[in-house]
Amino acid sequence: MTYQLNIGNQEVKQRTKTFAALKKLFLILADEKRSLILSLLIILIHSSLTLIAPYLIGYTIDNYVQTRQYHGLFVFSGLLLVIYLFSLTTSYLQVKLMGGIGQRVVYKLRNSIFSKLLELPIAFFNENKAGDLISRINNDTDKLHQFFSQSLMQFIGSLFIMTGAGIFLLSISLPLGSAALLPALALLLFTRFITPWVKKRNAVSLASTGKLSAEVQESLANFKVVIAYNRRNYFRQRFDEVNVENFKFALKAGLANSLFMPVYGFFSNIGQLIVLAFGIYLISTGHFTIGLLISFLSYINNFYNPLRQLAALWTSFQVALAGWDRISLILSFETNLKAIEPQSSTCEASSVSFRNVSFGYPGGREVLHQAGFDLEKGKTYAFVGPTGGGKTTTASLIARLYDPARGVVLLNGRDLRTYTPAERAEKIGFILQEPFLFTGTVRENILYGNEAAYGLSDQRLLEVMRQAGLEDLLSRFEGGLDTEVLNSGETISLGQKQLIAFIRAVLRKPEVLILDEATANIDTVTEKQLESILQKLPDSTTRIIIAHRLNTIENADEIFFVNASRIVRAGSMTNALQLLMLDRRDS
Repeated sequence: MTYQLNIGNQEVKQRTKTFAALKKLFLILADEKRSLILSLLIILIHSSLTLIAPYLIGYTIDNYVQTRQYHGLFVFSGLLLVIYLFSLTTSYLQVKLMGGIGQRVVYKLRNSIFSKLLELPIAFFNENKAGDLISRINNDTDKLHQFFSQSLMQFIGSLFIMTGAGIFLLSISLPLGSAALLPALALLLFTRFITPWVKKRNAVSLASTGKLSAEVQESLANFKVVIAYNRRNYFRQRFDEVNVENFKFALKAGLANSLFMPVYGFFSNIGQLIVLAFGIYLISTGHFTIGLLISFLSYINNFYNPLRQLAALWTSFQVALAGWDRISLILSFETNLKAIEPQSSTCEASSVSFRNVSFGYPGGREVLHQAGFDLEKGKTYAFVGPTGGGKTTTASLIARLYDPARGVVLLNGRDLRTYTPAERAEKIGFILQEPFLFTGTVRENILYGNEAAYGLSDQRLLEVMRQAGLEDLLSRFEGGLDTEVLNSGETISLGQKQLIAFIRAVLRKPEVLILDEATANIDTVTEKQLESILQKLPDSTTRIIIAHRLNTIENADEIFFVNASRIVRAGSMTNALQLLMLDRRDS
């Protein structure tokens, strides 16, 4: 299963028709029904007040201004002032309510996206750049927030006012109203024709923004390498390329978005011109009054001005839909590492077993082909082989970071897929080749994921570490448990990072402990100390060591040689050396 989010394939297929996308989009508003109903009621009141005013103005002109009845003029002027004050109040309440809805929606949506990302397997993150994912969480959700908090109610309000104005126009004069509304039909056809193209331009622009974020994230994350190899100009050039690309796509999207306003403005002016010309003609023939013409011109403005607003709002809507397509694609993914129902287990003599396991990364060669072996409880096993031979892949399959393409991995005689993530994490400890730490303290990092030790006091935690032989390792940190770990461990050495990862894994006392080059950046004296600590683990703990340095595996009970899609028993250290030498000679 692939998890690519590239604009060139799945994302294009993911784009939905406007109505279907709108239906999906409003599903995230399910918890906001009460606030939405109240907002709609306020909009209805605001729209009604807006539509009553022009009729009252026309009535006042015909009945009180032309007849010079100033008492009635003052009364209706006061009534209009009250209407405008109520309209101001409803407008404020509308903005306040929708602002709250927009904030809550984007809060829930970001939580949903992040929770979904946490459910997805390692393969997803191998196939997609972190910067693009960050852009989807921040930038794309912000587009939706802007739409819900600023555009949605304006959109609905404009529809109400436009519909009401159309009804007033037709009821005041059917011939004049029909003529005034003719340009709106042309606008409807134009909008229907141009909308898919505008949405596509916005989708490409958002994808380009994600690519730009990915480039920035990659450059900053590897800034040490950039400085060490003096590659500033290289990364400037790469950034300039993606920035130029983003500029071009954003410019095209901006031009597409700006197309609505002048076209809508043009047809609005045509409508006003029709009303003015036809209305003056009707007045000259005695079929119309000056007050009704002024009212009619106000209603034309109330009809076509919302259309102009709808042009801008429709653009915002298309941007929001493009962002929603990118977000919903992530939400549609399901992990391919789900737990399955337990089957009847086989003999539990073996701690870990591979049964005809085959595996390959997407788009690459097969790393393992029908591999099989059994690891007994309580023994130490070493996996050796050339770089790229499949050692780390084997360890990743044991830890179920991936599932095999064919075959099965067994833990204690049970299919590894039958264990829940919590059960698997409790039984298997994995010290990664490149340990990752979180910003915080040493204490927080060594207790990460160890729920049984979370509530321990410092005194009790130190006692547990002393019993496990870990106390001396802690002395390597100046502040002990309170030593600050900043910027994901960039403030401490790589060797210290591996020590923290080692302590974190050993404290859990797992049934299977995997050490993937766990001592590559540690001095020989400390490495010997770590070996003695490993000996203090429970007798049932199976140790799996992946290393290039042969002195690291000299005390292993059994050695496996991994290369060319095969895992074979190397037997003694001498045989392992011979296999390595033969492999280098063949290559």
